Amino acid sequence: MARCPWALSAPEYLPYHDTEWGRPLHGDDALYERVCLEAFQSGLSWLTILRRREAFRAAFAGFRIQRVAAFTDADRERLLGDATIIRNRAKIDAAIANARAALEVDGGLDKLIWSYAPDPAGRPAPPTLDDVPASTPESAALAKDLKKRGFRFVGPTTAYALMQACGLVDDHLAACHARRTP
Repeated sequence: MARCPWALSAPEYLPYHDTEWGRPLHGDDALYERVCLEAFQSGLSWLTILRRREAFRAAFAGFRIQRVAAFTDADRERLLGDATIIRNRAKIDAAIANARAALEVDGGLDKLIWSYAPDPAGRPAPPTLDDVPASTPESAALAKDLKKRGFRFVGPTTAYALMQACGLVDDHLAACHARRTP
């Protein structure tokens, strides 16, 4: 079965590639989780995050926005001491700040993020990984909007990775079995 080459580099990537990455994801809490995980991934491999995803979910109350927004200094210290996650103070602070910012998004995070999905008709299937951009005008606009609303660790490249992971764009290669669009 033809797959994107990155999916073959580690066993954990196969189910993620085949069932999650590039599939449309909706729901404020689900998208908040992805915003957080993409931020934690910054400077690291996605495999590092994927292997710790369940620990992140446990540490961050299932990424329920309401619960994380209420985290206290004691929660921050608990997270900084949790060896099962990435213990980066700036990223932990960003996850908490992003929950608080998400609560303020009129209409919800889902509506906001999906408003930046480009028209799939204007995006040809990439033939190779070299044809997949690191960022786009849409991801730059999404990052700018999120930052304006108080979100952290959401630059254009991180925003584009979010768009790919959550199915706003389909960057499965042209020959990949998981590609949704023609």
